[in-house]
Amino acid sequence: MSYLILLPVILGLLFGPGVWVRRVLDRYREPDDRYSGTGAQLARHLLDQQGLHEVTVESTQEGDHYDPTDKAVRLAEGNYGGRSLTAITVAAHEVGHAIQDDQAYAPLRLRTFLVGVARPMERVGAGALMIAPFVGMLTRAPSIGVIMFAGGFLTLATSTLVHLATLPTEFDASFARALPMLDRHNILKEVDRPHARRLLTAAALTYVSASLMSLLNIARWWAILRR
Repeated sequence: MSYLILLPVILGLLFGPGVWVRRVLDRYREPDDRYSGTGAQLARHLLDQQGLHEVTVESTQEGDHYDPTDKAVRLAEGNYGGRSLTAITVAAHEVGHAIQDDQAYAPLRLRTFLVGVARPMERVGAGALMIAPFVGMLTRAPSIGVIMFAGGFLTLATSTLVHLATLPTEFDASFARALPMLDRHNILKEVDRPHARRLLTAAALTYVSASLMSLLNIARWWAILRR
């Protein structure tokens, strides 16, 4: 009975943040003509105001993000060309990351390093997890399979580390960079400011659901290792 009560709580903790983030972002996509300029235009304006003329603003299919390697603010199509409160606020958030990069903000540098390390490790770990059972059967040495499972387990943990390093970077981009810029340049309509704060919180929490899912994967493979 206790497991039946605990399961919905765990599922809510794992999936709740992601659902909330999507609902907040979607809610303020309408009306799409809320502001006179697009998200891309605002991003360009804010970057130029900060002297970051070399940072480009691009449309992407991969979700809103700032690429510190290519020095590019990339916005999803709806935010790149949209004039909604969501488009404006998300654009300011991503410019916040560009400012962090320009100022050598340590948590952003740590995240960039970890992402570069984690990607190849995740591919190796995924391969290890797939072939571990077969290696164990072919060699008839269960310990080899266990070692490979452990390697895959540790590799999955790297993505969680990346997401944990991401959190302070995201909140700083929202509330130490984006919101002050929006206020300083009088971008927001007065009635939109509290809603913009919700959007900036949602933007900062975008990676929380991914982090929680990483923890879920770790727990799942830990259960396999203990069998």
